[in-house]
Amino acid sequence: MPLPTRPLLVRGAEAETLGAGADTTTLLLDAHHAGSALNAVRTRLSPGTAGPPPHYHRRAPETFFLLDGALDVLVDEEVVALAAGDVLLVPAGAVHAWATPADAPADVLIAKSPATDRFDYFRIADRVRRGLEDPQRILDTRERFDNHFTVSTVWKEHLVAAGHPAPLVAFPAGSGR
Repeated sequence: MPLPTRPLLVRGAEAETLGAGADTTTLLLDAHHAGSALNAVRTRLSPGTAGPPPHYHRRAPETFFLLDGALDVLVDEEVVALAAGDVLLVPAGAVHAWATPADAPADVLIAKSPATDRFDYFRIADRVRRGLEDPQRILDTRERFDNHFTVSTVWKEHLVAAGHPAPLVAFPAGSGR
């Protein structure tokens, strides 16, 4: 896919937004828009909300730009607390997951580069969260979207200690690596 040769502007107000209320993901830029150079979404999470289960990407790092609020991020065997203005690059192959603390929301820009088209992954995940799709569908697309789920005792202990409810979807051990 050739890189763009002209400026590419995506207006947030015109982008597709998934979710509801304080918990949304806005689909900003997919790989086919940017010659596989970048994929970017903006996710807003209310206090005490967990993102996806622990997972890793084989083909690309993932970068978290925390625009506002606070975010706890698992990176392999460590939980890193991000504050507004922080940037965290999670290398390819590193197990990661994220959640907001009980007392703070998060507004985070998440980017992958080099990119693959991932908007359909977010659409499937949204349907799973709303009970409209079987979670197995996410596992069935792990190669396509480079999402490989695993189990993390460190993350599970962190979520319990932080008072998070049980995740909506918990993938079995061995569903990723």
